Amino acid sequence: MKLNERITIEPGKRSGKPCVRGMRITVADILGYLASGMSFDEILDDFPYLEREDILACLSFAANKERIELSA
Repeated sequence: MKLNERITIEPGKRSGKPCVRGMRITVADILGYLASGMSFDEILDDFPYLEREDILACLSFAANKERIELSA
């Protein structure tokens, strides 16, 4: 699955923040859990509707955003 199929942005959902597959969990939520020390498995246990590829997509999205901002 491509990144744009995993990370969605909808104006009426979570104030237009990037979300995972149209759900109400944002990329920032996932990054925050990882930054706090949660493992992939802990996140997946807490949110059974997420998939490992969703977490990887969040990391990829953040890395791409950082690259774009640094080059601007």
